[in-house]
Amino acid sequence: MDVKSRWWIVVASMAGLLVGNGPVMQFTVGTLLPPITHEFGWSRGLVSSAIVVGLWMTGIATPAMGRLVDRFGIRAVALPAIAVFSLATAAVAWAPASPAAFTALYALMGLGAAGQTPLIYAKAISARFDRERGLALGLAMAGVGLGASVVPQFAQKMIAAAGWRAAYAGLGALIFVLAFPAVAFFVGRPEGDGEVAARRAAAARMPGLTGFEALRTARFWSLAFSFFLVAGTTGGVISHLALLLGDRGVSARAATAMVGIAGAALIGGRLLAGFLLDRIHAPYVAAVFFLAPLAGIAVLLAAPGLEWAGIGIVLVGMGVGAEVDLIAFLLSRYLGMRAFGEIYGYFFSIFMVGAGLGPFAMGVSYDRTGSYKLMLVCFAFALALASLPMLRLGAYVYPAAREVCGEEEMAAAGPYVRRG
Repeated sequence: MDVKSRWWIVVASMAGLLVGNGPVMQFTVGTLLPPITHEFGWSRGLVSSAIVVGLWMTGIATPAMGRLVDRFGIRAVALPAIAVFSLATAAVAWAPASPAAFTALYALMGLGAAGQTPLIYAKAISARFDRERGLALGLAMAGVGLGASVVPQFAQKMIAAAGWRAAYAGLGALIFVLAFPAVAFFVGRPEGDGEVAARRAAAARMPGLTGFEALRTARFWSLAFSFFLVAGTTGGVISHLALLLGDRGVSARAATAMVGIAGAALIGGRLLAGFLLDRIHAPYVAAVFFLAPLAGIAVLLAAPGLEWAGIGIVLVGMGVGAEVDLIAFLLSRYLGMRAFGEIYGYFFSIFMVGAGLGPFAMGVSYDRTGSYKLMLVCFAFALALASLPMLRLGAYVYPAAREVCGEEEMAAAGPYVRRG
């Protein structure tokens, strides 16, 4: 694969991630939750619990998705999952006034969303980039930020025009239109039998740990602990951001626009993180981006004004913007590429447990105290705790190929290394 076609994979990944599990299932919560609670008379905690189930189903299914992708390739595994995610999202438009039915639909969404997590795209990019891996991941994952900015706006316009049920139908169609072609024609390009055999042989030669070996290392659990905390805190804040602003008297339209600011900051965070990862020791980059949302939460707590809230939202968004490409980069440098899909699946599963608990904790906090303040303070402490393990990771176990060998050795190392 030549350089130009490699970068087209990055562009397609950006388009696919615009309607990934995060933008569709998390960033639209604040927009969709008020009309749902109004129609059904449900509490915020009840609706949030259905979303938690969906996110957890994604987490449960992602490790299996990673193993299947390692074995059968991206296209064969991701395309059916994208179709399920699209249809299940659209099906919420016909949800009855039953918490069990609503939760079941979100569970099905979560299962399909396992094929629309960053795993699929990070796998394709990490296999084809080595020295420029950070930049490529940052550019691709900026699609999540673009989605975080655009998808809630899309849902808000659909709600204003035809109600929340039409918004779910529109989201389902949007997923299929953007993600399916991106994976079918670029990210998971068709492979012949010879290419499949060559890919499996190359993967077997790649340096790194197997999934079972990775689970037995302290580094795996150190990284998992940090990303669990970050996922819960940032996911909790972002998912309830529009509601938090609404409680301060901000209109629904303005609150949705402010969530768009978080999406723009997310894009900036991913691009900046990707640029820095190729130049600065990654754990230091991770620690800084974990502390950014802590500062953002402090601003949201201390300054109720809309202008200061915008600054806090930008800081939180920057932290959210660095999470997923940091997982992929740190995994590749400390645990290797041998079983990238499987190990990333384990990480993302843990990540999604945190991402599900955060919004649920925010909803319960509001239902019981009438405010988000207590949970925001807890989130700030969690972010400080998450940054500490990053500083103990040490030197890369699997540095970039050009850092440790010359061109002749790289040529002998196989196609995945040469593609850097």
